[in-house]
Order: sequence, then structure tokens, then C-alpha cells
Amino acid sequence: MFRTILTPALFQGSGKRPPYFEGWYFKLVDPAESCRYAVIPGVFIGEDSHAFIQVLDGNLARSRYFRFDIDSFEASDRAFDISIGNNRFSADGITLDIHAPEGTLSGALRFEGLSPWPVSLASPGAMGWYAWIPFMQCYHGVLSLDHTLHGRLEIDGQHFDFTGGRGYIEKDWGKAFPKGYVWFQSNHFATPGSSIFGSVAVIPWLGQAFRGFIIGLWHGGKLFRFATYSGARIEHLGIDDETLEVSVRSRSHRLRIVARRAQGALLHEPTGASMLRRVEETMQASLAVTLSDLAGNVLFEEVGRNGGLEVQGNLDKLLALA
Repeated sequence: MFRTILTPALFQGSGKRPPYFEGWYFKLVDPAESCRYAVIPGVFIGEDSHAFIQVLDGNLARSRYFRFDIDSFEASDRAFDISIGNNRFSADGITLDIHAPEGTLSGALRFEGLSPWPVSLASPGAMGWYAWIPFMQCYHGVLSLDHTLHGRLEIDGQHFDFTGGRGYIEKDWGKAFPKGYVWFQSNHFATPGSSIFGSVAVIPWLGQAFRGFIIGLWHGGKLFRFATYSGARIEHLGIDDETLEVSVRSRSHRLRIVARRAQGALLHEPTGASMLRRVEETMQASLAVTLSDLAGNVLFEEVGRNGGLEVQGNLDKLLALA
């Protein structure tokens, strides 16, 4: 358990009581930014135990859910290496071999230059010290904020070359997604290698709830962290039909994100009882990001393209909580 927590990419579900889910999120964008996909392998353990691979076509705003027998899921206990049938996912790349009535996906991609969220004993990844708390509803890991893609995929008879494109990897595990949350991500900025990830959510805690958040800006080889566990605070959170606005402040920096919402597709979400198709995610959002020091000096001000964005659940409660 100790080694597993310190290695968020590993399968965390060994010995966990149902209901339990775990899923890895691979974002894939070709160099022309004309082909955007998210491939999400995972497993659900409960009354309807099964493995799955979700595929989101960010251009067409279309999703597909490929279901597999639970016994087809295998995970190494020593390295980030999982397989579902003939499909394999690791830190080195992915291999797809899906042939189903819902569609076909095949081919292999190799990853190079991964940028994982730093892990330490006191702060094992994006969750910080909360990763050590055994009763959290949902855990999160950021396995690579940005990396290069190599290889080709065949999707429904069409060939796509991702060589020179950009990728991003994260994961979630636990009993269910939060009752209300926002999530955003982009690693396509004018400055190559820059990446933003963030989530603000309703967090159950000892019979009550609080508004927790994790935001990381990767820029110039440095991670600027803003999180509940680090003492940062939300100065403003605004949500309407067109935009999401988040402003946060740490002891040394201020970060503002304005995300423009766009058309998305419904993904399946773990609810505790089953995997329900009800989370709308887009890969077409734009994210205006401004980082400054507390004296007001702007350190980064760019707009992220191909943005992933989810605005889901009980937003009134999310906005009301402190």
C-alpha cells in the first residue's frame, strides 16, 4: 500500500471493497491539431463489474463506450502497465486493438518526455497529503502534464498520424465522482511545453463537505501549484452557460483562468452503483490563463487551445461552499 500510494500511476484497487472504479485518461492531439481524442481505459467493481475503454472524439463531439469482461483487465503491481484484452496502456505508450459494432480502433502510439506531477513522501502527487487519507470519495493523479506523441492510429477505417503531437495523462480512482465539480486542462499554448490542469469539487468530509481544489500550471520546466492542501485559496469562482472563471491565490502567486465552454459529448461516470452516461466533456474549450506575482507582475499570459472542460453536478452547492 505504501509503495502504491507513492506511485499514483499504479493500479490502486487491489483489495478495495466495492463499489470501486479506476480510470486512466490519455489525451491525444495530432501536430496539426485537427485530430483530438481522449482514450479512457478503466475498471468498475460492483454489482455490474466490468472493464471498459471510453473514446471521446473531440472534433466530432462524439463518445463511445467499449465494454469488456472484468477478467480481461490486468494490471502490473510493479509498474504503470495495464491491459484490457489486446489493448495495453503504460507510461511508454498505448496499443489499441478494438473491433466492435460501435467502431474500430487499432495501432500504437509511443510517448516521449513525460512531465509527471512531482511525488514526495509528504505530498504523493496532485492529491498532496490527502492521498494518505483512506476514506476520500475520489482520488486524482496527474501522470504527465505534457509529452510528445509518436505513431499512428486507425480509427473507423481512417488513418491518423500523431507523430509530433502532444499528449496528457491523468487518472481517477475511488468510489464515485464528486457531486459537483469543474475540471479543465490544456497543453496547447503559444509557449511549447506549457500546460494547465485544474479541478474544483465538492469534497465529502466527516459528514459534511468543503470545496477543495487542485490547480497546476506547468511552465518553463516549473510547476506552479495552487491547492487546498498547500494553503492556497479561491478568490473567485464563477460559472454560467458560456464561461467558467477561476481565480486563486497562493503565498506567492495569483492565477486566473477564464474557460470558454464549447460543445461536448457525454461520458460515463462512476456514481457508486454503476457507470452512468451523463458527464459532458468538450475538447474544444479555450482557456485564457494569467499568472502573476502578488506585486502584479505578469509571468505568463496565454490562451490554451484544445481545452478539456467538464462542468458537472450540483453547481449551486459548489458555488456556495467555502
